[in-house]
Amino acid sequence: MATLAVHNPRTGQFLYEVEEAGDETVTAVFQRARAVQPQIAAMSVAERAREIVKISDYLVAHREAIIDRLVAETGKTRFEALSNELFEVCGGIDYFRDAAPKILADRKAPTPLVLLGKKSKIVFEPLGTVLVIAPWNYPLVQCFTPSLQAFLAGNAVVFKPSEVTPLRGLYEEIMRGAGFMPDAIQIVYGGKEVGARLIQQRPDKIHFTGSSRAGRQVMAAAAEHLIPVELELGGKDAAIVFADVEVEKAANGIVWAAFTNAGQACTAVERCFVEEPIYEEFVAAAVKIAQNLRVATAKQDGRLPDTCDMGSMTAEFQVQIVEKQLAEAVAAGANVLCGGARQPDSLFFPPTVVVDVTQEMALGREETFGPVLPIMKFQTEAEAIALANDSPYGLGASVWSADLARAERVARALKVGNVAINNHMLTEANPALPYGGVKASGYGRYKGDWGLLGFSNVKALMIGGDNDHIESHWYPFTPTKYALFGRLMEAFFRRPRAWVGFLRSALPFDSLGSKEKIQ
Repeated sequence: MATLAVHNPRTGQFLYEVEEAGDETVTAVFQRARAVQPQIAAMSVAERAREIVKISDYLVAHREAIIDRLVAETGKTRFEALSNELFEVCGGIDYFRDAAPKILADRKAPTPLVLLGKKSKIVFEPLGTVLVIAPWNYPLVQCFTPSLQAFLAGNAVVFKPSEVTPLRGLYEEIMRGAGFMPDAIQIVYGGKEVGARLIQQRPDKIHFTGSSRAGRQVMAAAAEHLIPVELELGGKDAAIVFADVEVEKAANGIVWAAFTNAGQACTAVERCFVEEPIYEEFVAAAVKIAQNLRVATAKQDGRLPDTCDMGSMTAEFQVQIVEKQLAEAVAAGANVLCGGARQPDSLFFPPTVVVDVTQEMALGREETFGPVLPIMKFQTEAEAIALANDSPYGLGASVWSADLARAERVARALKVGNVAINNHMLTEANPALPYGGVKASGYGRYKGDWGLLGFSNVKALMIGGDNDHIESHWYPFTPTKYALFGRLMEAFFRRPRAWVGFLRSALPFDSLGSKEKIQ
């Protein structure tokens, strides 16, 4: 069986090997998932909610040891591991503990007057077994956020972490230590071949987070079995900065949003459009802030208090993508104002600010997924919207302005799934808001009501009484019925409504449905 080597991206130190799951393991995991799923479905939503709180309790109690593992495998700072991983998972659990029973409760639906005497309702039932495939940039969040939502909806979950940051044994340790329901969420290790084996098991839904290229491959494999998929893919997020902003504040916010997690975030700022009157001032402020950021070094012990602002990148192949895009941009006329080259023999890439970038460059169009901030200028609101929308991606964006009416107007015009005003990425911090994108950034939503409902079979129920009444739209069809339905159509749907005609039509229409009249 193939094995995967895992290294510390800060130090290059070998950590461990993980064995890729074979066919027998994959089959056994799905058998256990399908065996336990009816038990999950039989629980009330409130009971499932109490179960996920166990995970939160464990994360709070053991956060330092968990942060050690996250830092060792991802290279991120301790603060980022705490705030962007553990805190976000616990925040989602806290929200859904109370919200899930309400969101998933049966709902009454209005019934048309023509169906008088019947009741309509909507119920939310489990899909069955959900497969969650996660990326390497936020391994804890991308496991528990979708997996616990799927569990709350009554599903069993099979989770495959990235082979780059598998956190071998940590997920199991968290769930076992928390006393979480056995087999409700199972972990399978391996690369894309293992992912293909998991899809061949025909889960009832796939939730995939990763690159657009990999998302297309997952979608193609799922299509063979008509498995529904939810794709949370890449982004090329734009920040639009108008001239009426507090420049220092906006520059600080955008620098953070560009370089958080070493830029390895789907919704990091990868294009910044600044209105011309403040362009030079904004660029100078951003460069100054970026140059003052404290970047970790390989010599720092991951257990020490967090005294750095940015850690290392996580994967060598991603550093090479950043380097290639930068080199091509510089060759085409772009200028690097700070940063631009990794620390020798390492995965530490400094905060990099670039100007004179165009939409034609890969740096202006393709996902970079690294600590690079291209800053470009615009002159009008319409131009800013057009530049931001000129992208194959549509995940997130931000608008910065003192004029909140204009900011919201621009936000509504952007073809993305998430927009923050006078901040960036902040929609992700609210578990009540849906998260997802459009265009090459994927489709489907998780978090909020839409997240739980997306992991549910949304079933419509129409309830009628058991009596001797024969429905008027059943056989036989007669000229009289035809005429009466025509009169009803006139009464219901012509504007203004012909209520008198309706009332006159209602009695014979209703009586026509009786056995006596039909006979």
